[in-house]
Amino acid sequence: MATTKPKEAFLLFVNQFIDKTDVAMQLQIKAALSSFSFSFLKKNDFLVQENEICNHFCYIESGILQHAIEVDGEEKTTYLGLRNSATSSLKSFLNQTASQKSIKALVDTELWIIDLKNFQELLQNNAAFHHFYFKLIEKQIMLIDDYRIDLLTLSPEERYKKLLVTEPKLLQEVPLHYLASFLGISNRHMSRIRKNIK
Repeated sequence: MATTKPKEAFLLFVNQFIDKTDVAMQLQIKAALSSFSFSFLKKNDFLVQENEICNHFCYIESGILQHAIEVDGEEKTTYLGLRNSATSSLKSFLNQTASQKSIKALVDTELWIIDLKNFQELLQNNAAFHHFYFKLIEKQIMLIDDYRIDLLTLSPEERYKKLLVTEPKLLQEVPLHYLASFLGISNRHMSRIRKNIK
């Protein structure tokens, strides 16, 4: 459904990755964002479920999206998409194959979404959007690299302390058991850590 909802927050997010003083680039980005449509997920609604095809790349204007897989009947959180970030089940979206994970709204969530056809057209024909996407992926790869290294080199307490510094919003907005799963810590151990670290 069409919407006249403004995209100011989305534009501010994109402008982190491109030259805000380049008039031509700004015009291209505004044209690119017009290809995104507004979507709303209620708490516990899915952007995509495991083994289904992810049909959208999205910007999260408000809310939280949990990326999760099921291991031996237990849900494991692999990533938490917060307000003012972009996400998708990217392999599924780009290759149109079954997603290995589910993406669910932990709270009511507002999104700007785009389908694969329009996404590919922007990458091919809009230089500013191509630049934004390249820089976004670069940043995500570096974050994933840091996260994997932290899992191997930091104790649970050290991982929690780092999260306090780097992602304080997560601790304020995300329920404890999702955070514990994301950090690779048991719920019981996580409760102990939170009591000991103020």
